[in-house]
This record gives sequence, C-alpha cells and structure tokens, in this order.
Amino acid sequence: MARKIKIPNEHLKRFARTEQKRKKNIRNKRKYYLIVCEGEATEPNYFEGLKQDLPKGILTAYQIDIAGTGRNTQSLIDEAIRLQRAYEKNTTRKLDKLWVVFDKDSFSAQDFNGAIQRCLNSDIGCAWSNEAFELWYLLHFQYYENAMSRRVYKEMIEDHLRPIMGDDFRYEKNSKEMYDLLKQYGSLENAIRNAKRLAERFVDRQDYANHNPCTMVYQLIEELTTLTITD
Repeated sequence: MARKIKIPNEHLKRFARTEQKRKKNIRNKRKYYLIVCEGEATEPNYFEGLKQDLPKGILTAYQIDIAGTGRNTQSLIDEAIRLQRAYEKNTTRKLDKLWVVFDKDSFSAQDFNGAIQRCLNSDIGCAWSNEAFELWYLLHFQYYENAMSRRVYKEMIEDHLRPIMGDDFRYEKNSKEMYDLLKQYGSLENAIRNAKRLAERFVDRQDYANHNPCTMVYQLIEELTTLTITD
C-alpha cells in the first residue's frame, strides 16, 4: 500500500488563503452588465439563452444580470436607474454598462420618444423595438420593411416555424425555447444585418415612434457577442 503523504496544516492554510485571494481578485476584475427589460419573461428568457451561449470564459470575466420588470418606457428607465444605484451602493463598485429593453406597443409617441431620448442623453444603452420585441425574431428569417402591427407578429412567427415544427406549433410569448429555436432554424447574422438595414432607413430621424418596423436590439446583441476576455 502506498504511503499517504500528510500535508502540514500551515501549508494547507496558506494554500486556502492564496486561493481565496485569487477568487476575490477575479471577482473584483469582473465587469458588470445589467439588462433591464420591459417584459417579465419574453425578453429575459431570450437574453438568458443568449447569455448561456456566450463563448467559454466570458461569464467568468463578465457578470451579466437580466431583470424583467413589467414596467415600460419612462418608468422602466426610472427602475433601471434605481437598480443601478442599489447595486453600486451595496457593492461599492461602478456598473460597467446599463441597458434597457422596451417596445413601442400602444404607448404614446411622447412617452416612447422621450424614453429613447433620455437614454441617448445619458450612458444607458437602449434596445428599443417598434412595435414589439418579436420583430427581432422575424428578422432571423426575413427582411421586412412595411409597417406592421404587433398583433400580426405571432402569426408570422408561426408561419416561419410551422413547416419545421409541424402544424400544431403555436408561438407562446413567454416561451423559454425561442432563443434555441431561432438559433437552430433562423440566422442571428441575418437578424443583425436586417435590423441594421431597417435602421438605415430612418437615420438622422428622431421621430422614433414612426420608425415602423425598426429595432435596436441588434446593438445589444452585437455588444454581448463581441465581449472579449482581457487581463
């Protein structure tokens, strides 16, 4: 039988202290992203799927938290700022990036435009959609530039996925499967390209409530998918 080697306690304690210090240093170097969504499930579920699909090591270097609030436009931004201040107070660390995600839906042009302008006047990333977040889903399959109501998005998503998933497929707004379905059967690269093409149609115009269809979700997606690990 091999002789069991006994490691002196002082060596074990020194190793434990070194390991604890190493982990603390890693935590302190982590950059922190907070994504605050209007929806309580639809958008958070999508971004959680994307988050878990990021390259290995990114979630060690970056803390990415996603909050679904059930708030909208101006009240969403107020809540995002409150969450940012609470984090910075509790951790004594500065938030590296704050993003908000919201839709035009049926809210007034004044509220929608005002919320976007607040973000532009500050350091808040704004991934807005007109009319709804599901436009981002549709752009994975096809480019659309004709104005459309959010009420038709469900049917159009089903039209794209039923030939693959079967006639019984129904789009569920709060589905946890949409990121995976879009990854498998759509194209993220096409969605980004299509969203940029839409945005170019409204360049230099600040009447955001009239930018239909349009989505700036691609800006947040590009930022997340190009995160890199630095020393």
